[in-house]
Formats: sequence, C-alpha cells, structure tokens
Amino acid sequence: QVQLMELGGGLVQAGESLRLSCAASGSIFSINVIAWYRQAPGKQRELVAAITNSGSTNYPDSVKGRFTISRDIAKNTVYLQMNSLKPEDTAVYYCNAYNPLGDPFNSWGQGTKVTVSS
Repeated sequence: QVQLMELGGGLVQAGESLRLSCAASGSIFSINVIAWYRQAPGKQRELVAAITNSGSTNYPDSVKGRFTISRDIAKNTVYLQMNSLKPEDTAVYYCNAYNPLGDPFNSWGQGTKVTVSS
C-alpha cells in the first residue's frame, strides 16, 4: 500500500507561482510513476505532470514550460512547481502513484485546491 498526501494549494493572483507537494509513504519501493492531475469545476480530471522512478517527466502542452515536476527521494516527496499561473489553472490538484503495471495504488484523495484570480 502507498499513502499520498497533497499539500500546498492556495489562492494566488495570475502570474504568480505556487508549489504543491505530494508526500508518499508505505510501500514506496513499488512506485513506478507519480503523477499530478487537476479537475476544474464541471470538467474532467486531466493529467498535468508525471515523473517516473528514473526521473523522466511528461507534461501536456497546456502546462509545458510553466509547470515543473520534481522529486526529493530522501523526503519521498514529489513537487509540482507552477509558474506564470493563469485563471484557467484553477482546479483541485491531485497526485496518484502507479506500479510498474500502470495500476494506481489509490483511489483519489481530497486533493489540494488552487485558485488563481485574474
């Protein structure tokens, strides 16, 4: 089992930055990928960043160049640095972890809310 805790959301103005953290505990040796997602009101959940245990990263075009996913292995934590935030980045942000087969360890948690005002 892997437990994840998302932290770091808040209210910021457009153009500002925010850093989210996803702290993992439990059977972390089983994790192959940790990914950040977001879900805005009335919209489907979408992937915003992913990082593999080898350090490879992936971003959709909507956040590429503005968001950076990174990890601190010693702290078992994955970060999502969000720069140049836009009102359309407003959403609840979630992280999830996947085993080498691509299966998620968890159902979705509460996430952390990010609100970007214009």
